[in-house]
Amino acid sequence: MARNLNNLKPALLVLAAGMGSRYGGLKQIDPVGPHGETIIDYSIYDAVRAGFGKLVFVIRKDIEAQFREIVGARFEHRIVVEYVFQELDHLPAGFSVPAGRTKPWGTTHAILMAADAIHEPFAAINADDFYGPQAYRLLAQHLQSDSAASAMVGFTLRNTLSDFGSVARGVCRTDEREHLKGVRELTKIERDGAGAKNTAATGPGIRLTGDEVVSMNFWGFTPDVFGRLRDQFTEFLKLNGCHLTAECYIPSTVNELIVAGQMEVKVLRTGDSWFGVTYREDRPRVVESIQQLIARGAYPQKLWL
Repeated sequence: MARNLNNLKPALLVLAAGMGSRYGGLKQIDPVGPHGETIIDYSIYDAVRAGFGKLVFVIRKDIEAQFREIVGARFEHRIVVEYVFQELDHLPAGFSVPAGRTKPWGTTHAILMAADAIHEPFAAINADDFYGPQAYRLLAQHLQSDSAASAMVGFTLRNTLSDFGSVARGVCRTDEREHLKGVRELTKIERDGAGAKNTAATGPGIRLTGDEVVSMNFWGFTPDVFGRLRDQFTEFLKLNGCHLTAECYIPSTVNELIVAGQMEVKVLRTGDSWFGVTYREDRPRVVESIQQLIARGAYPQKLWL
């Protein structure tokens, strides 16, 4: 008998395979909360109270012991926790890793690693991004609704910018039903008064109002997405499998599926601010923003009692 997926608590898939390399070792994950909480603590806290019922970490095998001890152990008595591994040689039949390649295959490949661990609707997030409580509530409600389908939490561009340099963002185009019609990757967006501009363009640059909806890699899927992602990743490997640095990113994969008419993606807009430490100078702002959220009652002073 087929299960009703909408009766299942959704899972949260955390893409964390790059954490060791990005931070220079897991022990160097900086605390941003008053009692040593990291960004990932706030993500899991928001997910649990929004109704997510399982946590799946995508990590590398070589950081497993350290990750379980420093990160995973904090959550294993609060929610079901599973681990899957993103390894270079975990590829579809007929493909192999080209000599000299050390770079991961990208976020589409990372999500595919969870195909055997996830059998319920799920959200996928970056491990080191702060999305805010509303984002988790919106996606949990959507994934448990009768019309659950693929979704993306959309952030307002100005709520995602850094004061200390340019950022890359996927600027979204939607239709009148708030369905995603396309994602345009702009790689060098900077604040410009109340708006923004993309300075990577030639000439004066592309002016932006700041009100544009952008993707911050917070996706919602049902388990049947894995087959479509696998097909897309296989096509990627046919074209790029011999390259040493090419990566298959989930925004591009979703965009290709939309264009091909194989996927509809509902955009769920949040007014929360996204935080991330793109630059070293961003960290004090993240710490201050967390303190402001605590002062407003969005989080307790000590996250885990």
